[in-house]
Amino acid sequence: MSEAVSDPLLALVRERGMLDDLQMEEIMQEHLRSGKPVVQVIQDYGLIDGDSLLQIVADQLGTMVVTIDEDAMTPEVIATIPATSARMYQCVPVALFGDSVQIAMLDPLNPAAVDELSFNVKFQIQLVVADPASIQKALDKFYPAQPVSSGYSDMLKELGADTTEVDDSKVGGIKIDDGVTDAPIVKFVNLVLMQAVQDRASDIHFEPFEDEFKIRYRVDGALYEMAPPPKHLAAPVTSRIKVMANLNISERRLPQDGRISVNIAGKQIDLRVSTLPTAFGESVVLRVLDRSAVNLELESLGLPKAVFDFVGETINQPNGIFAVTGPTGSGKTTTLYSCLRRINTIDTKLLTVEDPVEFDIEGIMQVQVNEGGGLTFMKALRAFLRQDPDIIMIGEMRDLETAQIGIQASLTGHLVLSTLHTNDAAGAVTRLVDMGVEPFLISSTLLAVLAQRLVRKVCKNCRTPFEPTENQLSQLNLSPHDIGDRSFFYGRGCPVCNNTGYKGRKGIYELLVVTDPVRNLINERAPTVVIRQKAIEMGMVTIRDDGLRNIYEGESSVEEILKYT
Repeated sequence: MSEAVSDPLLALVRERGMLDDLQMEEIMQEHLRSGKPVVQVIQDYGLIDGDSLLQIVADQLGTMVVTIDEDAMTPEVIATIPATSARMYQCVPVALFGDSVQIAMLDPLNPAAVDELSFNVKFQIQLVVADPASIQKALDKFYPAQPVSSGYSDMLKELGADTTEVDDSKVGGIKIDDGVTDAPIVKFVNLVLMQAVQDRASDIHFEPFEDEFKIRYRVDGALYEMAPPPKHLAAPVTSRIKVMANLNISERRLPQDGRISVNIAGKQIDLRVSTLPTAFGESVVLRVLDRSAVNLELESLGLPKAVFDFVGETINQPNGIFAVTGPTGSGKTTTLYSCLRRINTIDTKLLTVEDPVEFDIEGIMQVQVNEGGGLTFMKALRAFLRQDPDIIMIGEMRDLETAQIGIQASLTGHLVLSTLHTNDAAGAVTRLVDMGVEPFLISSTLLAVLAQRLVRKVCKNCRTPFEPTENQLSQLNLSPHDIGDRSFFYGRGCPVCNNTGYKGRKGIYELLVVTDPVRNLINERAPTVVIRQKAIEMGMVTIRDDGLRNIYEGESSVEEILKYT
């Protein structure tokens, strides 16, 4: 229940004894599943009426509940908050009294947002509480969503005019960090985050070079560059991110890792932060984990029917090892989390050891590896076996010791889920043998290996059929006879997909089931090619064939499938 009570509104309601633990649990699970705000879930369930909830929040903040009157929101009132700030902090000005402005926020219990907003507003702020639906309606009416990029370019002009050069030689942290809490830097970093979230980016890269400071972000696996900010902003922007992530801002010679949890435009976003010292300053990469955008349901992964059914059976086995394999960024962890969500019931004890923990899942004990502090995969796994678990997830089988403990756990009656870095499903067996695991141990514990890749989906809005060329067909090992009258598709490019022709990604899969013939081959130390061939004979659909299925269904393009298979 720790996560539930970490929500400030639920904590308030609990203090007043208005909900019991079971109701709190249900609310939190629905909030995590649907991404709806907690206040909306409470109202949807009919547990507490909206007016009472608003009054509870107002009492806590020592303020009052107001009704938003759109007629009273004159241009003078609306002008008190810049449009980008109104949308970023999800707030509207309600009334103006001299030099103070009454502001209603969608998330009034977020003190950090109130503090940051006061940087951007030239008036004294008086926080009031109002109905979230009315706030959203006023926001949409008076501050319609602009492309974030326009706010971003305005911000660049504002910062470009402020060309206070930063002296990198002063590494003591006095001069460089002067800008860390300056309103423009705070606002600039927030705008970059907001743009990235709006464009569904998975990573944001801040890269200092000799003559420029680049910001790039990855959408659906491809990197795009934003307009580069002035070079002198590299140090204050990096320092601002490090402050947000509670990192040591005076340490610029060693890599650091941290986490940031922020509320951007009403969404709870977790960011994983990694810094790396380079010749021209620190390179910072943020991994964006948008809880509302990730659906950790097994059904939503797009597994082919046969694979979905088999995975469902496998994760309900009492013991054995189920491995998911693929390169970095192929969605392995998401697949395993979806499996854990499926089997996370009240009568099973689940433990995970990860580096790092990517998503917090209610009801699962998740352990973060800390090599510096001496908590290695090995130590965590040894301790796990004394914690009486039913199911163990190992973030990655990266060496012989980790693999051996995973095998030992599965032999002593535990189901073990793990990932491996290999190119295909059959390669996982060879990888374990290369690590030094005895083949008879692999054949007696391994249940199945799922290999996967993420490919970009053709944009539904500008999808166009075309005739594939002979060259394209030969690259796919197909003949015109194979494809018959099937259509192939590509994305022309439109505003919906930022003129890329692609929107979103989906998985393509191959499942190697360890049957008796495959077991015999493992025991004989057969090479990957032989195991793969046998699996295909036994009915395995290869990752390339699953890719072709996606081409025929108009889900992906020839280029994407050729790139990843």
